Amino acid sequence: MNTPMRKIIFVVLLLIVIGIGLLHFFTPGDLGVYHAAYRRFSYFPIVLGAIWFGLWGGVFFAVLSSLAFIPHLFLYLGDDPRIYLSELIEIVLYLAAGTLTGFIASREAKLRDKYRKLSEELEEAYERLHHESAVLLEVENQLGANQKLSALGELSASLAHEIKNPLSALKGTAEIILDEFPEGHPKREFGEIMVKEVDRLNATVNEILQYSKGQTAIGSDYPPEPLNEVVSRLARLLESHLRKKAVTLRIDACPEADRFMVDGSKMAQILLNIILNAIDALSANGRINLKIRPDSREMVIAVSDNGPGIPEEMRPDIFKPFVSGKEHGTGLGLSISAKIVESLGGRIDVGESDAGGACFSVTLPESG
Repeated sequence: MNTPMRKIIFVVLLLIVIGIGLLHFFTPGDLGVYHAAYRRFSYFPIVLGAIWFGLWGGVFFAVLSSLAFIPHLFLYLGDDPRIYLSELIEIVLYLAAGTLTGFIASREAKLRDKYRKLSEELEEAYERLHHESAVLLEVENQLGANQKLSALGELSASLAHEIKNPLSALKGTAEIILDEFPEGHPKREFGEIMVKEVDRLNATVNEILQYSKGQTAIGSDYPPEPLNEVVSRLARLLESHLRKKAVTLRIDACPEADRFMVDGSKMAQILLNIILNAIDALSANGRINLKIRPDSREMVIAVSDNGPGIPEEMRPDIFKPFVSGKEHGTGLGLSISAKIVESLGGRIDVGESDAGGACFSVTLPESG
């Protein structure tokens, strides 16, 4: 919540407490029903103050409400002490409500900030690991001599050692976060995404090790997933990238994609490379459209944008290793994506979108 809004809320709650105090003061003592209503209404600014401002807000408005309650206590001076004591207990309840609610709200705010930082760290680690894994995989495909394969094997083993330990720590952290939210909680989904993406990174590292040793790439350890689920998960994963660049991602899926099964790990890597390239190419307020449509016994996933596009003379080589339109690009992302698509029995094409930018079309057979 921004600072001006917090100030407005603070002033409103302050005026409510003052108003309750004045009502206590000017309402005749024999109208006990009204005073009882005022007492109960005092809990609202206390609880709201605790929720919006934390522990100090709860205690502050509890103390202020207690002071506003004092004029009401004067009405019972000289009466039965038990009645006076009963009214005095209301102040204790005010303080207890403000302190307890404020403590809970402050703790929840700290946990929320902690989870946000963990999510940002995981996202940065994912970007770094994905980049390094992609580079290693493509370099391996370019090496033919045993001496180079041996050198790559040593490098991969060293990198895997450095990567696997942080991955284990990240997965443990993600599982701790997951335990904080029960089944059905709206935030549990993000914990599950974190665990799944860490597992996918771990599988990628293992695959690199297999390649570096000259062995055949291992298959996916995960069962096929509906294409729509993979795309939805990827959209949530890219939210921060899109938000930072002020880019809009629009997904136009079809009902058939709910039944079209794919290797979720490989499909996510393909689309991730394409969409991240589009985000890098777009300026603020750019648009990316991801459209899924059936075509006979195939499924077409088209990713288009309204960016500068890819020069026509560059398109024939865009899927070759080390060909990049970015100043500091490695030129490996699209090459790896193309090889993955081929391994799935599909094809990938590049053209111009209706908005003038680039359009990448991934076509997969029904067997996925």
